[in-house]
Amino acid sequence: MADTLAFPLPLRAPAPPARPVSQSVHHRQSPAHSPPPRIFSPTSLLSSSHPVTSSSSRKPRLGRPLDPTLRGGGGGGGQPWHLPPSLSLPARRALLALLDDPDHSSSPRDLLSGLPASELAAVVSALGSRGQPGAAVAALHATRELHGEGVLHHPRLLPTAIRVLALAGRLAEASALLDAAPGPDVSAYTALVSAFSRAGRFRDAVAVFSRMVDSGVQPALVTYNVVLHVYSKMAVPWKEVMELVASMKENGVAPDRYTYNTLISCCRRRALYKEAAQVFDEMKASGFEADKVTFNSLLDVYGKARKHDEAIEVIQEMEHAGCAPSVVTYNSLISSYVKDGLLEQAVTLKQEMEVKGIKPDVVTYTTLISGLDRAGKIDAAIVAYDEMVRNGCKPNLCTYNALIKMHGVRGKFPEMMAVFDELRSAGFMPDIVTWNTLLAVFGQNGLDSEVSGVFKEMKKAGYIPERDTYVSLISSYSRCGLFDLAMQIYKRMIEVGIYPDVSTYNAVLSALARGGRWEQAEKLFAEMEERDSEAEKAFLELRRKRCSLDINMTWEDAMRRGLMR
Repeated sequence: MADTLAFPLPLRAPAPPARPVSQSVHHRQSPAHSPPPRIFSPTSLLSSSHPVTSSSSRKPRLGRPLDPTLRGGGGGGGQPWHLPPSLSLPARRALLALLDDPDHSSSPRDLLSGLPASELAAVVSALGSRGQPGAAVAALHATRELHGEGVLHHPRLLPTAIRVLALAGRLAEASALLDAAPGPDVSAYTALVSAFSRAGRFRDAVAVFSRMVDSGVQPALVTYNVVLHVYSKMAVPWKEVMELVASMKENGVAPDRYTYNTLISCCRRRALYKEAAQVFDEMKASGFEADKVTFNSLLDVYGKARKHDEAIEVIQEMEHAGCAPSVVTYNSLISSYVKDGLLEQAVTLKQEMEVKGIKPDVVTYTTLISGLDRAGKIDAAIVAYDEMVRNGCKPNLCTYNALIKMHGVRGKFPEMMAVFDELRSAGFMPDIVTWNTLLAVFGQNGLDSEVSGVFKEMKKAGYIPERDTYVSLISSYSRCGLFDLAMQIYKRMIEVGIYPDVSTYNAVLSALARGGRWEQAEKLFAEMEERDSEAEKAFLELRRKRCSLDINMTWEDAMRRGLMR
């Protein structure tokens, strides 16, 4: 079977290094500021207590609010686009010429010569908003050549340059540009915070916001909204979210509807349904009408908290407010039922949405397929998949991953590999979830050569192993009796800087228990004890005493069985 996995995976060649816009980065000058207002400084968020979730394994979010920095500025979304009305005739001519010349056969320097910094900023911004970051960066180069490095620090041009560089994937240059600017203003800081947020670099976004606060620059509403969006992604504790909102209000910045929607989203990860309801009530009391994003975000929270009755009430209130439920609305509720194993209710909801003329989408079907799989209803899951394809709904990568897992955990390797081949034939590339699933499936069945083959192909495809990958490898090799190799994988994980969590410890301890390596287990206990939470410490002590009885027991299992308190 290892041979069936040895397929070539073409990799896109990396682009040649681009010439930096700012050739020389100057030391920041210390601007003279008035005494800074009282602003919450979130420096504590830069510690390792709030890990950033890998985007590669992230599931689709339902009811997600849009990034506020993208409002009204995009060249997509079917919105009509017009020339900025404030542009002079020479600036309009230059912009149209650059838009009509994607290959840059005309010299941007000649076209932009003579334009003031304010109009240069408008031209560059328009190019970026039209989805032409390459042309926008070329215009930035020409601007620097015409006016020198200092022009990029102009208050009108600096935030535009940061946004354009970020859109072109040149975040390092955007950050260096802000570093070199003397006394950047709120627009420049917000542009970089937003850029890091869109790139999923949430710690960097918080770091820039913290620096902004420390320098005495007052955040604007959009700044706070972006940071709250980042907080929701980082699953920041609710107390810290509320501290930021309190400082926002104390500094005279009133929340808007986007703020409230984002706050509700902040409640989802920790299932804070009471807090979400309070935010919803405050939002209405402040005069803001709930929209689809509001209701869908609230449904997400209730679904996560398994409050199905409250979720139904939200849908009723939504309909009463004249806001018709969408497929996203129903998907959120179906997902919550599936997670609780309430498959009949989930199927009933699907039928209800169809009666209302709402067509199930790929998320609907994939959610049901995964739920039916977990319930052991494989035939029903296959029927759901067939219906999905028959109705013209194309599977996505999540669908294929669900099918791979469904067949794999039952040892149906030909069917699993057929789905894997279909995934690639449909134009998808396996993601980290695909690879981790294959590793786990083959490892659970003691197929060490297949495990090694999958890991080899994964690295060939350019994927960097993450914690889940290492845990799968440790478990897989230990089940195959390759204990030395399992421990080598664990050591490699530590060497590359990935911090072990309780799932890692469980995998390593199970491997050592299987191999009867009690001395190594004792050394590992001593290594862990200073770093673990009280619950994990209790579990470690339990494993010290009982690991020979049940090597597969997790601390959550032990908690449920009443073996620890």
